[in-house]
Amino acid sequence: MTVHVIADDAEALETARRLAAEFSAGASERDSARKLPHAEVERLSASGLLGVTVPADHGGADVRHGTLAEVFRLLASGDPSLAQIPQSHFVYVNVLRRQGTPAQREFFFAEVLAGRRFGNAQSEAGTKHVQDIRTRLVPEPDGSFLLTGVKHYSTGALFAHWIPVLARAEDDTLHVAYVPRDAHGLTVVDDWDGMGQRTTASGTVKLDRVGVPAGRIVPHHLTFQGPQLHGAVAQLLHTAIDVGIAAAALAEAAEFVRTRSRPWFESGYESAAEDPLLIQRFGELGIQLRAAEALLATAARTVDLAASGLTDESAAEASVSVAAAKAFAASAAVEISGALFELAGTRSALDGLNLHRFWRDARTHTLHDPVRWKVQHIGRHLLNGTLPPRHGLL
Repeated sequence: MTVHVIADDAEALETARRLAAEFSAGASERDSARKLPHAEVERLSASGLLGVTVPADHGGADVRHGTLAEVFRLLASGDPSLAQIPQSHFVYVNVLRRQGTPAQREFFFAEVLAGRRFGNAQSEAGTKHVQDIRTRLVPEPDGSFLLTGVKHYSTGALFAHWIPVLARAEDDTLHVAYVPRDAHGLTVVDDWDGMGQRTTASGTVKLDRVGVPAGRIVPHHLTFQGPQLHGAVAQLLHTAIDVGIAAAALAEAAEFVRTRSRPWFESGYESAAEDPLLIQRFGELGIQLRAAEALLATAARTVDLAASGLTDESAAEASVSVAAAKAFAASAAVEISGALFELAGTRSALDGLNLHRFWRDARTHTLHDPVRWKVQHIGRHLLNGTLPPRHGLL
C-alpha cells in the first residue's frame, strides 16, 4: 500500500471531505448487511489522514485539534461506524506524544506515517467499573512482560496493525502495551452485535500470555499526574462523531421530505416541503444542529489554546468546554435522528430504507460515557471552581 503524507490542515480537511463523500455511498448497505469496511479502512490509511497528528519534527502535519475534530465530523457525516474506527488510533498516538520515549516515538510515528493503524484493547466486561482494569503485566526474567486478560468493546482491533492494551503493573500503575496484531497468544474475536455502529468491529480481544518487550510499554499513569488533555481530546473526537451523525440525519430528513413525503391533506399545500408546521420543526432542529456545531468548534479552540500553554486552569477549561459540547451533541444527535421519522412520515419507517441507522448509531455511540456526570463536573466547576478530575474520560 502506498501511503500519502498529508502536509497541512487544509489538505487534511479536503481529504476528509472527499473520503466522507466516498464512504457515504455504501454506508447504508454496509450497515444493513453488517459488511465490515476493510477496503474503506485501507483507503483511509492510504489517504494519510491517520498520520495527521504526528509531530512535525517526525514528518507529520501536526494539525490543530480543531482540524482533527472537523475531520471526524466530516467522516461521521458519511459513515459513523467508519469514523469511530480511528478514534482510538488518535488517542494512542497522543499517548506516545506525551509519555513515549524518544525511541518509541521515532519507531511508532514512522509506523503511523507508513499507514499502520492502532486499535484498542482497554475496556473489560464484568469488572466493578470502567477503570477496574484487571489485565496484568507480569515481568519475565529477561526484562520482558507477559499479558493475560480479556478485553471487550475493542473498536478498531480487527483492522489494526498494533493493538494498544491497557494493563496494570505489579504495583498497580496503569500502562499501555503496544502489541502487534499477529502476536502469539493474541486473538481478536468479531463478536460485536450492537444495534448501532454495527461495522466498527468492536469485539473481544483475548490475551493469553502474550509476550511484550519492555520497549513497547508506555507508563500511562504518568499522563494523569499533571495537567493533561488526554481525556479532552478523546472526548472531542466522540463529540465530533455525534455532531456528524446529527448533520447526516437532518440532511437525510430534508431530502426525504423534499422528494418523497406527501403533504398532510389539511395543510392545503402541494408538497410536504411547503407545510409551515414541518418548516417550523426543521427550523428548530436546525438551530440545535448549529448549536452543536458551534459548541464543538468552541471546544476544539479551547483545547488548542490549552495545548499552547498547559496549566491546571487551561486543562480544566478545555475539559469543561468539551464536556459541555459532548453533553449537548449527544442530546442533539439522538433527538434529530429520531425526529427524522416524525418529519418524513410513515414511509420513512420502512425497514428496507434503513433510515433508522442514524438513530441506532446515535443511540449506541452516545452510550460511551454518561452525560449526567459531565453535567455534574460542569456544575461543580461553575459554582465552586472545582477542577474536573484527571481520569481520562473528561
